[in-house]
Amino acid sequence: MKKSIYLFIIGSLLGLTLTAQTPEIGQLAPEIALETPDGDTIKLSDLRGKVVLIDFWASWCAPCRRENPNLVGTYQRFKDTEFKNGDGFVILSVSLDFKREQWMKTIEDDKLDWPYNISDLKGWKSAAAKEYGIRMIPASFLVDGDGIIIEENLRGDRLESALKKHRVWKLWR
Repeated sequence: MKKSIYLFIIGSLLGLTLTAQTPEIGQLAPEIALETPDGDTIKLSDLRGKVVLIDFWASWCAPCRRENPNLVGTYQRFKDTEFKNGDGFVILSVSLDFKREQWMKTIEDDKLDWPYNISDLKGWKSAAAKEYGIRMIPASFLVDGDGIIIEENLRGDRLESALKKHRVWKLWR
């Protein structure tokens, strides 16, 4: 009986580990395809050729909201930058909200004015959150122009440092 219980527990833990794996640096970023507030579908693969920050967040997440001004500033500084493997920087904001009104209000209030705000409004049950093994937010992945994950969980100064590390340095700048 005890042996059966232990095997059940170990099997359950292994099952959890196998079903919610987080993609790793050096791997191809899993595809994401979700709708914008306007109802258009945006896919991660549509952004190939650019450096993309996939940012998982929600309007109800206080740490996410505190990070938004940094994202806005970083986006403004780097959106037209040439990188070693990508031309330009974009943010793919994946909201884990449940309510459309709160999601849209936060986009406006926090001035998240990049064109790639997406959500399926399923919260933690979001297909994208499952695909990326998201268990807490904020969470982020930096993806190069070929769709390869090159950094993860960048916040504050770490995001800007990572972008500087991957940009093309020109002597005439």
